[in-house]
Amino acid sequence: MDPHLLRTFVAVVGQGSFSEAARELGYTQSAVSQHIATLERDVGAVLLHRRPVAPTGVGIRLLEHARPLLLRWDAARADMARMTAAPATRMVIGMTPLAMTARFGSTLADLRLTRPHLAVTIRVLGRAALLRDVATATVDLGLVDGMAAPTDPLHLPDTGPLTTTALSERPLAVALPASHPLAGRTGLSLTDLADARWIDAPDTAIPLAHLRAVSGTDGYRPSLCYEGTDVRGLTTLIAADHGLALLPQRPLDDQPGIHAVPLHTPRLVHRTEALYQALPDSPAALLASALAADA
Repeated sequence: MDPHLLRTFVAVVGQGSFSEAARELGYTQSAVSQHIATLERDVGAVLLHRRPVAPTGVGIRLLEHARPLLLRWDAARADMARMTAAPATRMVIGMTPLAMTARFGSTLADLRLTRPHLAVTIRVLGRAALLRDVATATVDLGLVDGMAAPTDPLHLPDTGPLTTTALSERPLAVALPASHPLAGRTGLSLTDLADARWIDAPDTAIPLAHLRAVSGTDGYRPSLCYEGTDVRGLTTLIAADHGLALLPQRPLDDQPGIHAVPLHTPRLVHRTEALYQALPDSPAALLASALAADA
């Protein structure tokens, strides 16, 4: 299938409109319609309902393939560009809100002493955006966090031939308001909290979808959804009794109005990894190696 047609299909589904997809892609609406018609002929099935615009059952399945295929397509182009580019004079570091390791600042400072003319930009991103931007070379080094069994790697989507380096593992804790009945416990089990009120903050806390997958239940339903990357904003909502969240224990120790109860079962940790293209002597590879050595 032509990736240009797949990209048009994904845009139409994302926008819910042929005209809005045309505006996003810089095509005419007629061209978008032709792309979808050609793709449907290629697949041999109707992919979109027209009124309202929404994917059919076949379209939903194609969408599951199309998004990772397009990401790999973009990643391949970015990979070739990285390998043929001149030596880097700038480095963009992307990190999820809880991926800042204790030694990151000093390790970065040491690298900048050896490369004083290196321009550095740091961006705080959600997990999905970070993985996409590392794969497509918008970000040179990504620091991503998540939940895993001890010593196991994070379960990340396939984004191409990137190098992954473990940086840290920390205990997880359930963040509760200080007045919560469970705040005095010495430890908690996830299975006992399936029916509790949770805050779904997929770009800051451990996503509730991951808790459901680990426990094999359909519990952990959100009482509030928090979109953003401000950890302090999330803890403020927890302190005000809007719901619970699963977070690494150390950042919670100094938060007012919050009590952090260690997660005892199942045995899971908060893990941070570095993602980068392993080009010799690139600033991203050097910084990742230094962060791993410090860990």
